[in-house]
Amino acid sequence: DLSMDEDLAIINKNTRNEKIKNFFINNKKLLLSISTVLILILLSFYSYKIYKDGHREWLSNKYNSAIIEHKNGNNSKIVLEMKEVVKDKDSTYSPLALYYLIDNNLIDNKDEINNLFDILINKTSLETEIKNLIIYKKALYNADSSNESELLDILNSLINSKSVWKSHALYLLAEYFYSKNEKQKSKEFFNQILSIENANPDIIKETQKRLNRDLSE
Repeated sequence: DLSMDEDLAIINKNTRNEKIKNFFINNKKLLLSISTVLILILLSFYSYKIYKDGHREWLSNKYNSAIIEHKNGNNSKIVLEMKEVVKDKDSTYSPLALYYLIDNNLIDNKDEINNLFDILINKTSLETEIKNLIIYKKALYNADSSNESELLDILNSLINSKSVWKSHALYLLAEYFYSKNEKQKSKEFFNQILSIENANPDIIKETQKRLNRDLSE
């Protein structure tokens, strides 16, 4: 009986091996195709990674060389190159390039700056809070020249979110209406700041100061 069991085990093993062998023979083309596809996917992934790494290095060099050009007094070239960096829609260098253009007053045309802001906000892959910061910066940039509806339109998504930048946005709107002598609207936005959980401590302090000193009626 033991010998028979051993014979059966050997037969089963041989049968299983034969089935595996036949499977590979019968599906050779399919398996080759799958292997080829997997190899191509791996090659594409590594090629893309190499391209992205190389492209970011090129972008970094372009950004840094533009700053050097600016320090050497070549403003027209830096504007062109920084705009190209923004339009490249890179999560790191595109925001830096726009901030550099604004901080150094290199573009006077507000529409042009706003178009660059929109590339970052609408077309660039950014972390949520980085995008919210850029929305706030756009509002800050436009606050002196925008009317009420334009400013609210820029900040709408931010003031209806739970962002860490929400209190900054509300403070900007409160100060905007205070500067227009619309004290009731200003007071409403200041009070909203005090009602949110993650308001910035410095913003809360300035809000309480403004409410107690100038809007206590």
